[in-house]
Amino acid sequence: MNTNKHFSQIKKQIIKLGMVTDSSHHYRTSLLSLLREAVPFDAACCTHVDPQTLLSTGAVTEDHVESIHPYLFQNEYGEEDVNSYEQLVHSRILVATLYEATEQQPERSARYRKVLNPAGFGDELRAVLILGEACWGYLTLYRKAEQSKFLPEEYDWIASLIPLIATRIRAFSLELPERDETWLDNHYGSGIAVLSDQLTLLSSNPAADRWLDKLRSLEKIDAHILPRPIRAVSTQALNSPSESTGTPKVCIRMNEGPYLVIRASRLHASDGQFQCAISFEPARPADMLPIIAEAYRLTEREQQLLHGVIRGLSTKELASALHISAYTVQDHLKSIFNKSGVSSRRELIWYLHSRYNIIEA
Repeated sequence: MNTNKHFSQIKKQIIKLGMVTDSSHHYRTSLLSLLREAVPFDAACCTHVDPQTLLSTGAVTEDHVESIHPYLFQNEYGEEDVNSYEQLVHSRILVATLYEATEQQPERSARYRKVLNPAGFGDELRAVLILGEACWGYLTLYRKAEQSKFLPEEYDWIASLIPLIATRIRAFSLELPERDETWLDNHYGSGIAVLSDQLTLLSSNPAADRWLDKLRSLEKIDAHILPRPIRAVSTQALNSPSESTGTPKVCIRMNEGPYLVIRASRLHASDGQFQCAISFEPARPADMLPIIAEAYRLTEREQQLLHGVIRGLSTKELASALHISAYTVQDHLKSIFNKSGVSSRRELIWYLHSRYNIIEA
């Protein structure tokens, strides 16, 4: 079959998949199966990321990758190497391959020398799922060392799919609670866990155990596997302890109830070793505002106004704080009302509370 015709047929199936699949895990699993028909590969991983921090919020990882996943995280956050995901996002390079980045000398890459080659892999293709200004996920494909490297026509075709895939990943990441959905019971409150520097669970409270179970269920992974969001924030915290980098965190839309925020901090243990403290808590207004802004495509000014509304500021106070007229405040409020489907400030506050658990300060 003509290669271009085959690419076109698979692309149509991927478009259809995005229209009929309402489960993120099923979408990504089926997506990898379709991609394999057009661009053969031996292993793959498709990851959701928090667009604010670019850290994993969950992944679909095939068996051959699962065994090297911890080392890939270590390489990403602990070593300088070619084609880091953050590097690709910031440079707006949508698709890159290991062989291309190393000018056909993969041994120049620490990831290749320490992780991929020992596992029998040769070339690696990485795609960053960017839509507009935000990155929503990563797609990574691997070929065994005895297979051919990825070809330009293959990664060009993968690049052409990125708007389609990123649109669906974004939709899953921003999926909102139904208006009548009840929040998780209070026993799913704040959790605390402590990990060793090898990311072994040392201690946890009951709430943390429940959140860990929820995260494993979300990713459909076994109890002995550390959820990818935990691995991502922990690895970054252990490798980037400087306060200037901020506290590693992710904000995740759970299958039910509120968005969950996970944070990690490096600890100095009494024996001189490092540990990692993990906190789990329902998202607060400051965590939710970027999500709400992205979901309803609010402008920067509208985000500032919404933050003031959540704080309970009056129209006059909003005008003073933002150095605009009261009439301009009203115009921006009307735009927010239209985008969120409400008709008044009172209804907006109730909407934010009922769907996002946000209450006026």
